[in-house]
Amino acid sequence: MGDHKEQPLRVGAAVRRRRRALELTLAVVAERSGLSVPFLSQVENDRARPSTSSLEKVADALRTTAVELLAAADPACSVDVVRADDTEPLPLPQPRTRSLVRGHHQMHATEFTGDHDAGREFRYRNDQLMYVADGAVEIEAEGRAYRLGRGDTLYLTGGVRHRWRATESDTRLIVVAVAEHIEAVRDRPRR
Repeated sequence: MGDHKEQPLRVGAAVRRRRRALELTLAVVAERSGLSVPFLSQVENDRARPSTSSLEKVADALRTTAVELLAAADPACSVDVVRADDTEPLPLPQPRTRSLVRGHHQMHATEFTGDHDAGREFRYRNDQLMYVADGAVEIEAEGRAYRLGRGDTLYLTGGVRHRWRATESDTRLIVVAVAEHIEAVRDRPRR
């Protein structure tokens, strides 16, 4: 298994966040994992890159999985490009969902191609922006229907229930949202 040269992950911060959330000392994690305190300290400070088996031992000690720790890891760089061909192509008009942001960040963006389950209702904690890149959609929010064409946007504040459907077969909808783990608005006025 080779290293991903283009996007090394800094797993140390994720390990430290998890350990502190559980209120564990490095000594306790060392005891549970069988790894040394100096090594764990180097891992947390990203001075040592743990092997897969070491990371699994750390994850076990932190009652989580290596996959979860990697998902919560910080990208080593602050710039990440997601190419249009980064996903496996599917024969259209089969619906497709593509994440436009990799990793654990303050914002999420998803591209929906083709139709999707129009009966499904969504309600997000934080604000989101819906942008029609191609085609047309109908969005129902707060009991009202909105028809959007190419280039149109709809902004929804957190907590608004909504559902949508594509009204043309070649529709591409991009949804940009503040990630669910962010508490962006504490005191939104009640209407």
